[in-house]
Amino acid sequence: MPVIAIVGASSDRNKFGNKAVRAYLRQGWTVHPVHPAGGEIEGCPVSTSLSEVSGPLDRIALYLPPRFGLAVLDQAAAIEHADLIVNPGAESRELLDRARELGLPVRESCAILDVGENPSTL
Repeated sequence: MPVIAIVGASSDRNKFGNKAVRAYLRQGWTVHPVHPAGGEIEGCPVSTSLSEVSGPLDRIALYLPPRFGLAVLDQAAAIEHADLIVNPGAESRELLDRARELGLPVRESCAILDVGENPSTL
């Protein structure tokens, strides 16, 4: 079963950070929501930082404004073999350049569409 960390996950079902959690759960992925408030999102325990997520990851989806996303990149670089998807609204030239500098396999894409779900139906 593939594993994803969704950084910027939300308990608000109207936000894309929540829709991503639901989309990946529907597709059978193990989902690790990440949000500084902790708690639980869609039945999944929430890590307060990416560095708290235990075990290997196949993918990291970034749902943060670029200035906050930049702060997460070093944590993402410490995770071997995880692809980084930078969602619309989370990208900036500085963030993408820094991710590539760190050697992260980075893609600008909608993580929800990438897993075969439609955000408007979630």
